[in-house]
Order: sequence, then C-alpha cells, then structure tokens
Amino acid sequence: MPGAAESWYHEKESAWLYEAVAEAEPDAGRRALFLKLASVAEEQAALWRRTDPSIVDSFTPAFRARVVSRLLRHIQPRHLRPVLAAMKLRGLSVYSGPRAPGSHAIPTSASEVGGRHHSPGGNSLRAAVFGASDGLVSNAALVMGIAAAGASQETLLITGLAGLLAGALSMAAGEYVSVRSQREFYEYQIALEREELAEYPDAEAEELALIYNARGLELDEARHVSKTLLANPDHALEVLAREELGLNPDDLGSPTRAAFASFFSFAIGATLPILPFVAGMHGPRAIYAAAAVTVGALFTIGVILSLFTGHSALRGGLRLMTIGGGAGLAAWAVGKLLGASLS
Repeated sequence: MPGAAESWYHEKESAWLYEAVAEAEPDAGRRALFLKLASVAEEQAALWRRTDPSIVDSFTPAFRARVVSRLLRHIQPRHLRPVLAAMKLRGLSVYSGPRAPGSHAIPTSASEVGGRHHSPGGNSLRAAVFGASDGLVSNAALVMGIAAAGASQETLLITGLAGLLAGALSMAAGEYVSVRSQREFYEYQIALEREELAEYPDAEAEELALIYNARGLELDEARHVSKTLLANPDHALEVLAREELGLNPDDLGSPTRAAFASFFSFAIGATLPILPFVAGMHGPRAIYAAAAVTVGALFTIGVILSLFTGHSALRGGLRLMTIGGGAGLAAWAVGKLLGASLS
C-alpha cells in the first residue's frame, strides 16, 4: 500500500489532470464532472497532508502527466480515453454512451452495470472471422506476387507454407501480448481501486455519484444509487471498474486461448490460396484455381462479416472481394515488375 506522501502526490496529480481534461472537454456537462472530480481529488490530497505533517505542499507534475496535458491541447479527451485510464483518472465511462437519462438507464444493482454492452461469444467469433480474412488476403497476395515473378511450382508452395506459418505465429504472438497487457493493465488499475475503496469509501461513493449525475441523474438520487451499489463488497470493485475507469472485465480473456484462436483462424484463411498447389495442380491452371478459391472465400467471409455490421450481405461480400482482389492484383503487378527487372 502506498505511503501518505505517495498518495498525496497521486491525488494532486489527478486533480491537475482533471482540470486539464475539463479545459479540453467541449461538453459543458462533462466539463463540470471533471472539475468536480478535481475538487474531490484536492480534498483527498488535503486529507493525506493532514495525516502526515512532513509532506511539503509543493506539487510539480511528472513528465508523463505533462505529456498527457500537452496532448489534451490538441486531442479531445474522448479520443485519449486509454491514455487517461492509464493515468488512473475516473469518470471515463461518460464517453462510452449517451448521457440522456432516457437513452442510458442508470443501474440499480451491480448485475446491471455494463450488462447492456456485454455480448458473450460475439467478440471471439468476430475476431476469428477477421483472422481468417487476414490470412486469406495476405497469403493470397504473397502467392500471386511470387507467381507473377515467375517462381517455380515448388517455390510457390514453399512460399505459401512459409507465409502461412510466419503470419499465424505473428498473429498469435501479437494477440498474446495484447491480451496479456490488457489484463495486466486491468489488474493494476483494480488493485489501486481496491486500496482506495478500503481507505476512503465515502469519497469513492461521491465520485461515482458525480459520474451518474453527469449522465443525467439528480445528485441526491445519484448519491443514493452509488451508495447502494458500493454497499456489497463483492460487487463494489466491479462497479467502480466499469463506471469510474471504463473497464469491462468481461471483455478480457485468456492470453493463451486468444493466441491459439488467432493462430488457427489465420492459418485456416492462409491455407485456402495454396490448396491448388497442395493438391498437385501446376502452371497457370493452379494459379487460376488459387485465384478462384480466394475470390470465393473472400465473398463468403464478407457475407459472414455483414452479420456483425448489419449491412447487406451482398454488399459485404462484394466489398471484401473487391478489397482482397485489389490487394492480389497489386501484388501480381509488383511481382511482374520484379520478375522483369531480375530476368
């Protein structure tokens, strides 16, 4: 647990950053929220200073905080939400949805917090479809470029297999690091929130009430709701993570599972363009077959992706087919140029 001096500094820095966010925030309601949060942070800093008279009341923001403040002069706070969350600022959930009371109901129990935005299984399925699309387009473009350069049948097959393996491993490694970092970030933030909830629960309840007030609830009612939500210790941390930090624990998964899912989805997509070569086809016939398989798969994946976008299935299929086909044609043209220049 941090000492009094460290806690005092954190509150002073938070207050300083809240004021910077408020100055950059174009919405009056949100600006008022961050000014109130700045005031609460100043009060907490004063409390820490009273507990330890040795603290010198002289604050200089850290380099990292000064960089964030400078960014806020050019970029609106909603676009810097991940950066602000990393600085342990609260109230960021006001950027996750509308503030009007009729359009975004205030929760009355912990089970309702963030539930409206939870879509079990949907994110994993969508990620798998996108991974297959990436593998299909990248390996098809690679094979087409090598084929246009005049490579032999064996070279085409080896190149396609190497592209499949390298791309799948890269996707898996990137997904593992991404999910692992996201989980570590959440665990760090929730640990800080746990300490603060134990040290001054009334202040945490007041901060949560200010957030609900900014979203359209009367302040007295917002205070009642926040105290009700934080009354249960088992749910209090989850409520604060969702509403103060804008974090959703349900969005976090296993880094290992995410890595394997990315590996196999990319590998499946990357396998399709090389199927004709694996089947023993040769020459232009194999290249035409690979192109036909790729175009058909692109259209199918585009239709599947339309389920997530809500757009027309035909439009989704044609759009992905056009984009992927364009990438393949560009790779073919580059391969032709390289083959001509090297011959």
